[in-house]
Amino acid sequence: MVDVCVYGGTPAGCVAAMTAHQEGASVVLIEPSRWLGGMLSAGIKPAQDCPIPAAVGGLTSTTVFGFGNNPHDVQRAFQDWIAGAGIEVIFEHRARSVTRDGNRITAIHLETSGPDKWGVPLPASESVPGGDVRAAVFIDASYEGDLMALAGVPYRTGREARDAYGEDLAGVHPVTNWTPIDPYVVPGDRTSGLLPLIEPDHGLPVGAADDYTQAYNYRFYVTTDPARRANLTPPDGYSPADYELVRRYVAHLGPNLEALRGIFPGWINSGEYNYQRASLITNAPLGVSRAYQNGNWDDRSRIWRHHIDYLRGLHHFLSTDPAVPAEFRAETAAYGLDASVFPETEGWPPQLYVRAARRLDGVYTVTRDDVSNQTRPGDGIGLALFGVDVYPVRRIPHRNPETGQLGVATEGDMFIGGHLGTGHPYPVPYRAITPRRADCGNLLVPVCLSASHIGYAATRMEPVFCVLAESAAVAAVQSLRAQTDVQNLDIADLQNRLVDRGQVITWNTFDGAR
Repeated sequence: MVDVCVYGGTPAGCVAAMTAHQEGASVVLIEPSRWLGGMLSAGIKPAQDCPIPAAVGGLTSTTVFGFGNNPHDVQRAFQDWIAGAGIEVIFEHRARSVTRDGNRITAIHLETSGPDKWGVPLPASESVPGGDVRAAVFIDASYEGDLMALAGVPYRTGREARDAYGEDLAGVHPVTNWTPIDPYVVPGDRTSGLLPLIEPDHGLPVGAADDYTQAYNYRFYVTTDPARRANLTPPDGYSPADYELVRRYVAHLGPNLEALRGIFPGWINSGEYNYQRASLITNAPLGVSRAYQNGNWDDRSRIWRHHIDYLRGLHHFLSTDPAVPAEFRAETAAYGLDASVFPETEGWPPQLYVRAARRLDGVYTVTRDDVSNQTRPGDGIGLALFGVDVYPVRRIPHRNPETGQLGVATEGDMFIGGHLGTGHPYPVPYRAITPRRADCGNLLVPVCLSASHIGYAATRMEPVFCVLAESAAVAAVQSLRAQTDVQNLDIADLQNRLVDRGQVITWNTFDGAR
């Protein structure tokens, strides 16, 4: 039995565990993989998505931002930080079920979850029970919100309609990247079926709700250096027919090397490659994240592997197919994964970039109004700032509205406001990380926080998660000492302690708030 159990060794989970330890609580941290640091150990740099560093305080600013920019170094830094404090970590186990007593979680029942050589999580069908963890207060810092879900706490997935929260950006969007490519296996013959990598359009109007979420991908490194290069080999069962859409897109692009590089390796972000949202086809599949967000670990393991096999097959196609310009074939064939960056997983990042999955349905919902500085919640526990950043959710056949010509397009992509968003950091309320009291009185959720799809799209950055996690851990310890539910804390006392710890919870005043 411990005071605080933190589920998920993400950056936020590590910050929460350290904070609870510093606040005098006994702590256990559960991490389903064998590595700490989540996406900051898998390609994203600690301060990469922090447009105004002065808006970030606490351990995020003083410690996490100093972990460096090499993912392997960041991973070691998280490991050493947690180990140096003597915090117990249970690796390679994940939540299997939860026991409750009234409105409180009493125990997490674990199962084994050891990843394979490329970091792919163990399927549920291959895991076995792995013990229990009992605690007074729980913090779900996972990217998937599994503890929250297993505890029976309400949550959301997918995209709300525009009228759900009065958000003009919500729901189905106009298409992007429309390209005049025939989508059918036999061009012009609808009965032949859609090509692989295209899905049927569900036909819902712009602004309607659906169950899609934005694309995931790996943030990977490539190299041509033989000393560091891990070969990218084709997946079992590879067939060039699976990449016929790529062949047609390559023909459409012609000998435009820069555009072809948007397919592979993609967009070079901060040394690592990311999804190229301006390309009809790039280094990650579309549509499969829809099944991941609320899936079991058989589903998720399969989807994780699908991202790997898609990238392997894409690389092989672009390296070997005669339809690809010879210069680009040679350039692509020379690339392999950089195993010096991720040496324990043969160059594959140890974490798939799960941009959004479940979202708590909590006491307060962060929406477009919050992101655009139109609200003034009095219980802010940290600041957030970024544009509304959504990668495409699907690839569909679509007719050009002006010409009527049939082609292929992506849908869902938007980046409103760029990295700076409005330029004014906005407060995230304590109520956005708390379930309703009747739903659970001893759980805090700083990563899969309560937000609309649009609100989450601007709030979902690692520095924000870390800030909210530090505040969550302080709240957990305060509720433990007060012997009360997390919803009953004195907000002024919580905020005072956060400020004492160096958290930044307010910003300059702004006009137009209500």
